[in-house]
Formats: sequence, structure tokens, C-alpha cells
Amino acid sequence: MKDNTTPTISILVADDHTLLAESLELYLRADGDFSTERAETLDRALAKIEEHGAFDVVLLDLDMPGMGGLQGLEKAISANAGGRVVLFSGQARQDVALRAIEMGAAGFIPKTLSPKSLATAVRFVAAGEIYFQSNMGRSKQADAQAEVQLSQRELQVLRGICEGATNKDIAHDLQLTEVTVKMYVRSVCTKLKANNRTQAAIIALSSGMV
Repeated sequence: MKDNTTPTISILVADDHTLLAESLELYLRADGDFSTERAETLDRALAKIEEHGAFDVVLLDLDMPGMGGLQGLEKAISANAGGRVVLFSGQARQDVALRAIEMGAAGFIPKTLSPKSLATAVRFVAAGEIYFQSNMGRSKQADAQAEVQLSQRELQVLRGICEGATNKDIAHDLQLTEVTVKMYVRSVCTKLKANNRTQAAIIALSSGMV
């Protein structure tokens, strides 16, 4: 799937909504950083993976024919060993998305994202991170406030992390230096007792902090 001269991120768009999938393929290819394939069912997606080898990122529609809920996700993760698989759907409860993470998924990317934001999210996932949006539908415990005191600036940085922003993006948005943002990320992780930014995002989202 990789081009020997131009670095690309290989993407499999596994979605049965033809118009959406085709539009997404066209946008990602035009971007220049992505090579794409498409599948309309889970069986076809698994066949594509077997044919081409592991993709850097598989965008997997939770409601696609053959999925059977998270059982299909488990099959895709197993087949795409060495790559990432992320849920790609119109909506999903936070508890479902967190369960998917526990199974090995790289998060949840909503179809409501703009093409530009979606491309950013895919890059984030391809880099080894887990993607969540802070406004995802919450579980029953989402109203519970975490017993952690964060400063306003720390909360701003944490929101950026939960939205999949890089330190550079957060620094630009908050008009800070990257060094300062890294300092805030370390502080947030320490206060949340998180080992890394991904774990911090999961803690924040599951507790309703952001």
C-alpha cells in the first residue's frame, strides 16, 4: 500500500453508505497524504485486508452489514494486525466507544466531522493515538464530576487532547509555546494519574470532565 517515493497513510473506508464513502475517498486522495480503498460490508473489508495487507487505518462503520456490533470490530482488529482500526459512525454512546478501546480499537471518529477535521483525526490515529471527541454521547455516569482540581488553562489543554489536537495545534489555539503546552500536558496527566495523554483523555471523557 505504501508508495516508495511519496509517504502516504493507507486507509480502508469500510462503510455501506456509498455517497459518503466515495466523497471521503476523493477528499483523502486529493489531500496527497493518503492512499485509499473502500469496502461496503465487513466480509469485503476483511477480504481487502487479506488482499492488500494491513492498512495504517481502517475506518469501520459500526452499523455496516455483517458487523454484528462489536463482534465485527474484533474480527477487523484481528485481521488488520499491525495497523489501526477506528469506529466510524454517525453516533455511538461513550460506553460503547470505551468498550471498543478496551478491545483494541483506536477510538471513535464521527461522520459529522468536516473532511479537513476527519483527515486530521486519521493522521492522529495513524500516529498511534486514540481519537475521541469531547461532545460524544455520554454514559449514565457522565454527569459525575471528577474529584480533580484543574486550572482553567489545564482544562483548555485537556479539551484539546480529547479533541485529538496535537501539542502544536493546542499551542496555536491557546497562543502558547509548545514547551508550555507540554508542561500543562504533564501536569494534567499527573493530576489525573494517567500514564499518557490518551489515558488522560479517556479518564476525562468517561468522568464527564470536558
